[in-house]
Amino acid sequence: MNYPIWEVSLIGGGIAIALIAIPHIFFSHFAIGGSLYLVLTEHKAYRENDERVLNFVKQYTPFFVVIVLVVGALTGVGIWFSIALVSPEATSSLLRVFMWLWASEWVLFAVEIIAAFAYYYGWGRLSRRAHLAVGWVYFVAAWFSLFIINGILSFMMTPGDWVESRSLVDAFFNATFYPSTLLRTMVAVALAGAFALIASSRIPEDDLREKMVRYSGQWLAVAFLLMPVGLVWYLTQVPSLARDIAFGAAAAPQIFLILSLVLSALIFGFALLGPYLNPRLFYYPFAIVIFVLAFIVTGSSEMFREAARKPFVIYDYMYSNQIRVDEVAELNREGVLASAKWSSVSRVEPGNEPEAGREVFKLECSACHTVRGYNPVAPLVAEWSEEYIDFQLERLDELKPFMPPFIGREEERKALAAWLDSLD
Repeated sequence: MNYPIWEVSLIGGGIAIALIAIPHIFFSHFAIGGSLYLVLTEHKAYRENDERVLNFVKQYTPFFVVIVLVVGALTGVGIWFSIALVSPEATSSLLRVFMWLWASEWVLFAVEIIAAFAYYYGWGRLSRRAHLAVGWVYFVAAWFSLFIINGILSFMMTPGDWVESRSLVDAFFNATFYPSTLLRTMVAVALAGAFALIASSRIPEDDLREKMVRYSGQWLAVAFLLMPVGLVWYLTQVPSLARDIAFGAAAAPQIFLILSLVLSALIFGFALLGPYLNPRLFYYPFAIVIFVLAFIVTGSSEMFREAARKPFVIYDYMYSNQIRVDEVAELNREGVLASAKWSSVSRVEPGNEPEAGREVFKLECSACHTVRGYNPVAPLVAEWSEEYIDFQLERLDELKPFMPPFIGREEERKALAAWLDSLD
């Protein structure tokens, strides 16, 4: 209630965040897995005394350092802008709870960037031992950045005892922290393998291409063998409503979960039957298909995680419309319009019902719905009477458990019902 509402009329605020966040997640995990791939493959080249493998690593170091870090950094900044506009209350809460961890993550990212460039420019300038040490610093800094961000993201699903204790330890080491750490680490490994297949499939020498294709395929196989373990573990730790949503209570998260599982199985099958068992027959177009599927899986998994958290943005603490659970009683008594600092209407009065209803929609519904764009309300209520709309609003969380309850005074609910009815 302390911030103005930023409405994205066509696609909605959630999709605006997703359009930036999914590429960021993809490339940031890619960078983490890529740093591990570079340093382990360099070890492999020295161990096997294979100059061609070493040249392969050198050739693709600039891509990981320049493209991945630059894209990751720019989209990371974009995420901060988008979440601050769409969910300022939730962003403010996360900053307050995890202030020192955010600061630590920024330091780790700076170390990651410095180490990545040192690794790139260190080829031919540093000794083998020093260069490998820089590579490990690059990977460790990148992975611990994931470690911290994962603790914050998993907190949003399972804040657990923090709701009562307000302890940073309870917030960070929450119920889904450990399984999601495993999942995200395996995603990073898989994405490194997916890109390495693209690179290795373009090697002109047949014997080296076969060797590196099989080696890169192993990264995918290992990752996709462990991912189901992490997923089952994760689903056992989420709140019961989130499990219900995942398994049929709401269509969208179930679709995202099924899509993620089916495409993951396809990637594992491609990796096993192609790069690992038949590397001689694996070519560049197949590598592109795997890479594209990996991007879709990443997006579907993140969309599932976000959708399964409904009706909260921070579980049991803040609803998806940024109203805190502990504010509900007061808002039901005083009204949401009177409590919203940036609302153009402070109360429902005779003659201002349409404007008041529109403001209530902005405050309570626009975080997830548009009027006629993505996830629109107009088609949903097109055949409903005003009385039936009001009936639905009064029992919103009972009829649709993945939605927050209507919060506010009766006249505000009726104004919203009247405005929704006018959309016909």
